[in-house]
Amino acid sequence: MFVSFFQVKSEGPKLVPFFKATCVYFVLWLPTSSPSWFSALIKCLPIFCLWVFLLAHGINFLVSHRSASRILAGLIFSAVGDAFLIWQEQGYFIHGLLMFAITHILYSSAFGMKPLDLKAGLFMGLVCSSCYAFLYSYLSGPFTYLVAVYIALIGFMGWRAVAGMQLCNDLWTWTKLSACIGAMLFMVSDLTIALNKFCFPVPYSRFIIMATYYAAQMLIALSAVESRDEEDFRKRS
Repeated sequence: MFVSFFQVKSEGPKLVPFFKATCVYFVLWLPTSSPSWFSALIKCLPIFCLWVFLLAHGINFLVSHRSASRILAGLIFSAVGDAFLIWQEQGYFIHGLLMFAITHILYSSAFGMKPLDLKAGLFMGLVCSSCYAFLYSYLSGPFTYLVAVYIALIGFMGWRAVAGMQLCNDLWTWTKLSACIGAMLFMVSDLTIALNKFCFPVPYSRFIIMATYYAAQMLIALSAVESRDEEDFRKRS
């Protein structure tokens, strides 16, 4: 318990730029009806700060820990996807979808396949199947299969994050909990996007989408630092 407290306390100050950048986004609240490179920068700035957060742990750390480097790569593709979605009404929605699909593949790889936890996989499969079944009647053209593939990928990512949580024993860590909650929030964010775009207007959709999205990315970025934090703690002990 003390180790976890030390780890959280040591990482908190490094996230201050992220919190400030997120506040800038919500304070400026630039209109989506007039996309620009400035609005893309403001939207991507919190993700850029998460790049810096991971890079601050050192290049050697990223090189020696594949999960951390894959999460950093996922954050890079996320930023590109965010930029594409600024111009989604100009035909770049599918480009953004592709970037985030790659992000989920990278995150899944970072979370790994152990423990397998087939029960969690079955549950996630049922949740994702139910979501797609609801969306199906609203979809047309290429979105009929593109959304299906995307839901499968984010569902797989969610499964791997949930599987890492071993609440019934002493194997769970705060970083695995962080990954689990982050993955769930990412799914909430993307489901809100899908409902708002394909089905019906969701009240306060933009706030829900971005608040859950930024929180998800922060928590997933935090999940990458477990090995470094444990090493630092041992040195201080």
